Amino acid sequence: MEMYDNSNLLPPGFRFYPTEEELVDFYLRNKLNGKRELDIQRVIPVVNIYQHNPCQLPEMAGEGIRDDSEQWFFFIPIQDREARGGRPTRLTTEGYWKATGTPGYVYSSNNRIIGGKRTMVFYKGRAPNGKKTLWKMNEYKASDGEASATNSVTNLKVSGTLKKLGFLTS
Repeated sequence: MEMYDNSNLLPPGFRFYPTEEELVDFYLRNKLNGKRELDIQRVIPVVNIYQHNPCQLPEMAGEGIRDDSEQWFFFIPIQDREARGGRPTRLTTEGYWKATGTPGYVYSSNNRIIGGKRTMVFYKGRAPNGKKTLWKMNEYKASDGEASATNSVTNLKVSGTLKKLGFLTS
């Protein structure tokens, strides 16, 4: 029987596929309230994804997700201008993230709205002439109310599923 490297303490076959409810109600809300930070940071690190191009992000992903070829998760600090009600800057050095479709809601299992969801696509180049790529991101925010207003890390959102759809060639 072949032994496996247990240095990261995750068993073979482990897959991190949380539901939208789990992303918002467990991971994001606990992070906002300063609970279970070390456990959560292991799988969803805080990364300002707008300082990096999408192809750089998989290597920054958390344990058990880094080698996933389909999706990665990050907490993103909310920018000052977004916290004041403005639009966030979603530019990287090689392109930009553009929101697509209508923002949606995330519901709990008892049909209560617990957060919001926005889908974005990465474009290489500068607007309005950027070239659409195969990178897609779902961004989640917790609804106000239950998160502690006095906590210093309340300015976070989670990039739920940063995905590369199909094959992206440079």
